[in-house]
This record gives sequence, structure tokens and C-alpha cells, in this order.
Amino acid sequence: MREHPRVRTTEGIVEGRYRTGAAAFRGIPYAQPPVHALRFAAPEPVPHWDGVRPAIDFGPPPPQSGPGPQAESSDDANWLTVNVCTPDPARSGLPVLVWICCGGYMAGTAADPMFDPSALAAEGLVVVSVQCRMGAEGFALLDGAPSNRGLLDQIAALEWIRRNIAAFGGDPDTVTIAGTSGGAGSVAALLAIPRARPLFRRAITHSVPGLHITPELAQEVTSALAGRLGVAPTAAGFAEVAPQRLADAVTALCLDAPAHRERWGRLSQLGIVVCPVIDGDLLPQTPWESLADGNAAGIDLLAGHMRDEFRLFSVMMGVRGTFTEADAARALAAFAPGDPADYRAAYPDATAEQMMEIVSSDATFRMPSVLLAEANAAARGTTFLFEIRWETETYGACHSIDVPLAFGTPDCPTGRMFFGDHPAPAVRELSNELLGAWARFCATGDPGWPRFDADTRSTRLLDDPSTTAPYPEEPSRRLWHGRPPAPFAPIPSR
Repeated sequence: MREHPRVRTTEGIVEGRYRTGAAAFRGIPYAQPPVHALRFAAPEPVPHWDGVRPAIDFGPPPPQSGPGPQAESSDDANWLTVNVCTPDPARSGLPVLVWICCGGYMAGTAADPMFDPSALAAEGLVVVSVQCRMGAEGFALLDGAPSNRGLLDQIAALEWIRRNIAAFGGDPDTVTIAGTSGGAGSVAALLAIPRARPLFRRAITHSVPGLHITPELAQEVTSALAGRLGVAPTAAGFAEVAPQRLADAVTALCLDAPAHRERWGRLSQLGIVVCPVIDGDLLPQTPWESLADGNAAGIDLLAGHMRDEFRLFSVMMGVRGTFTEADAARALAAFAPGDPADYRAAYPDATAEQMMEIVSSDATFRMPSVLLAEANAAARGTTFLFEIRWETETYGACHSIDVPLAFGTPDCPTGRMFFGDHPAPAVRELSNELLGAWARFCATGDPGWPRFDADTRSTRLLDDPSTTAPYPEEPSRRLWHGRPPAPFAPIPSR
């Protein structure tokens, strides 16, 4: 065995390292750096290189937006990189899992220990993590630039995988794309993009957000950002602003978004102001519409959400336990798909706190996820659904607890935040079940429980112990049935 693994890609030879029993190749560029003349452009191919390129360190993270600590980025580097972890580059035909790092369409880095692929590689998967442009770099609608650049980056990465993954032992015809939150929304969007569909076979979505925006409202968001920065709302104007300064302006606008409530409506309530644009070109419809209209075929889909999605945000913002009837009424007015009174009738005994959590969890992740499962099943795809119900002491079954479970990394910093310094045996068992479900699904299209359909709505309830039952959030599902989340649009002036 060579001391350090080498693989010849179509662009040149890369040399990685053996780590935890697998060959790991990090920071491989799949496109040229999106800076200077290429900033806000569609991704450009990487020129061929001579010699051996070290693939030892992760590439720098894209500029990060959002509250809380973020990975430090560089304004003048290539953020468009992939990382490949393979059980053995000399093997062939291994199933491939592609993880899209794109939390909230604003933050994420492949270097996060939560995404350590070692346990999944030990199950026989070739694991590829993808970094792409996010925030304004990837999704702001700019005159003089293509829309949805973050999705274009993801497609370029999938094209790189199609060309090269066999050299790492993977099967280019057995590719599963996966993500959580904004990454899951990216996966859902790729289902609706004809150019992307030949590049993968299966899809995993955890906590799909119902976040898409019309060009009209996207232009208003761009104008608001431009006003903060004192530049024109164009690609040329934004190019005058350093990438991290632009990312910081997105963070500030997210915090100030409630001031735009009368014009931006639901968008102003979510803490996210940039997301995929329904542009009539790359992304002409939402994923739910594309599947329902027959413009996207069904696929092997493993979809799921957490029972208490909103709990993470209420705890981290320090507002859990403070919600009033007025808060619940505002949430219902903003997010209920029909008459807010229908929610009251469906949950007659809910307190203000409970109603706030129910409607917020539904609108952000639970209902977009189950509606995607329903749409895929209706489009003759093979669909499997799960809900995580295992409760952490502080956060309940909240948003993001699934990721360290699925990757087998409950000891990572995020995992310790949820599960403590010494995760209980039940956590290990739950992690083994979800990780194993991922591995089986990637290899065979079956995670190990009955499929979801309109009649049985079979759902795996991941808990201690796990069970299979009809979908548990049935009152909410009935309220949202046939009402997939519509793109954010400006509210007409009175």
C-alpha cells in the first residue's frame, strides 16, 4: 500500500491521507475561485494541473452569515471544494453519499467535526462533502449575474463527481444527494432542475425548509442590502464590497427584517432573507409544484424532520417559556396556510407556548418535509419518512439533532451540546439506527422500514425504542394538505 493514497482525476492527480481506516482527500477544487472577475459568475471549470496536488486540508469556508459564531472565511480564496472519504480507492462500484453543506442558505463548512465521514465510510460508502456559495454570494438576485449561483455550484460539484468518483472507488450511477435545513432545501431544489437530475439516483432530506422567493421580492432584498452598503444593486456594485463584509450585511438585514413586515410578510419573520429564487429559468417552480405538475419525476427519497423543530431557536434566543397569546396569534397570522382559527380547532387544548411551537415547527420544517414526501409518492417515487422524537434534556427533539446521529458523531461539539459529554447508550443506539438507515438507503434504496404512501403514511418514529406508525402529526398534516409553501412575494401596497 502506498504511504499516502493518490488518485488521478480528470483535472490532475491528488494525494490524500489515510484517516481512521479510510482514504481521505480534502479541499479538491471542483470550480475556479469565485472571486475577482469570476465573482457572482457561474462556476468555471478548473484548469488541468501537472504533478501531484496535496489534498490534505479542508478548503476555506465560504463567507458565513447568520447569528452566533461562524467559521472564519477568506475574502480571496477558493470556497468551491469537495472532500472525498473512501473505504478504498482501489475498489469499484461503492455507493456514493454527497453531503451539501448549506445551513439556512447562509452558513456551513465541510470542516465541521459533526460531518466527519469516518463512520459512514466504515459502512461501505464513498462520502463526498460539498461547499458552495451561500448568502448573498450564492443567492442574492443581482443584475448582471446568474441567479441561484449556489445551486449552480452544487450542480458543478455533482458534474465533478460524475466525472471522477469512479477513480475513488465510487459508482457514478449510485449517487445519493443529502442535506439538512438549507442543504435539504438545496436537495429538494435539485429534484426540480432537469440539468441536475441525471447526476444522482437518490435523495435524503432532513428538515426541508419551505424557503423560496419570487424575483420581485428578491430584488427588494437586494436593494435593501445595497442601501446598507452604499452601492448599486448590481453585480458590479456588490463586487465593490469585500465578501465577508457582504455576508455581515446579510446578517444585519436578517436581524432587521421584522421592520419590513408590512412589505415582506412571512420572509420578515424567519431570520433568513436570501434563498433560492423561482427565476423561471434554472428553477422555474418549487419542488412541490414540479412534482405535482409532472415536471419532475419521483425518486427514491428518504425524508424526515424533528418533532420539536422550533425548540432549538426558542432556547438559543432565550425566549422559550415567554410566549404569550399575542405571540401565538402573530405566528398563526404569519404562517397558518388557511384560517388561523383552524389551528385553534385542531389543537383546542394547546397553550400559547405549545401553539407557538407547533405552528412554527410546522411552517419552517415539518410540513415542507411531509409535503415533499407526499408529492414524491404521488409522482410515483419510492418514499420513506421518519420523525425523530428522542428528547434531549434542554432542546427536546429539536432542529439539527439529527446530523450528529446520522454521521455517528454524537461526541462532536454540537453533539455534546445536545447529548452531553457522555452520550447515553440510547443515543448510541439511535445513531446506529439512523446511520445504518442512511447506508442501506444509499446502497439499495430501502432504509429498513415500510415505505410512505397516501394510504398508510407509514413513518419511522426514531426514539427509545423506535417504532413504525402512521404519520404522528396528523392534525397539522390535514391543515397543510394540498397547500405547499408558496414562494415569498411582496405584499401589495394598500
